[in-house]
Amino acid sequence: MPLRQTLSKPDIQLSYLEWKQGTEPLLLLHGLADHALVWSSLGNDLAADYHIVAPDMRGHGESNKPKDDYTFASAIADLEALMDHLGWSSAHIVSHSWTGKLAAIWARENPERLRSMVLVDPIFIWKMPSFLKLTFPLLYRFLSFLKGMGPFASYEEAETQARQLNQYQGWTSLQQQVFQAGIEQKLDGSWGSKFTIAARDGIFADVMCVPGFTVPLDIPAMFVQPEKGLNRQDWQIKPYKTYLKNLHLCQVPGNHWPFLTEPEAFNRTVATFLAECK
Repeated sequence: MPLRQTLSKPDIQLSYLEWKQGTEPLLLLHGLADHALVWSSLGNDLAADYHIVAPDMRGHGESNKPKDDYTFASAIADLEALMDHLGWSSAHIVSHSWTGKLAAIWARENPERLRSMVLVDPIFIWKMPSFLKLTFPLLYRFLSFLKGMGPFASYEEAETQARQLNQYQGWTSLQQQVFQAGIEQKLDGSWGSKFTIAARDGIFADVMCVPGFTVPLDIPAMFVQPEKGLNRQDWQIKPYKTYLKNLHLCQVPGNHWPFLTEPEAFNRTVATFLAECK
């Protein structure tokens, strides 16, 4: 089982899970509104061969939640500070959804930090037209996983909503643990996600402004395409094929959260790719 650790930075405290049996550095980055525990199955499976760290990104989970500063630059600075703290000059990166774009930006800015990267159903890889900002309030209501933010009158009401969300299809013990670790009772007695509105708004704002790809990248990369994920069309995959010169495309069962809905198949896929990158 991983240990919960904390890195104190001048601006925030970053909480993370650490599996320390192996030695090969592996960094696991969760998506929007999630937290480090979503990687518990993968971390447990790979622990013997890797030194694994899964942070709660700022604004998520047990990490601090500042009122602002949710740029890609700040998130990457957090991760580089974490790697320096661990004594890692570079690491393999597994990223999901929003952090898939973060990994692409990081790879072009500091390619020496990434030994390889796994992009699990990444989103918003392009710079978004500014007029789309007007649609964000509608987008927040449309994205099903944001419906788990609350507020809810009771824990029971929050769990009832969670059981209807895609990431919790099947409601396994793993999914229940992830849900319970991501929710808290607020000061007014209501229940809601530990993920904050400030983080949601700040991350989406930077997603609009910063393009994911601008130059070709040679880093070994794998695009994980779930059969019921968000990237099902050729035009969605095209930019990754264009800019990632050492790309492996792999289809897996499950939806946008294959590590929660089909963890065994997902774990095997990631393990095989990482073994080839050693």
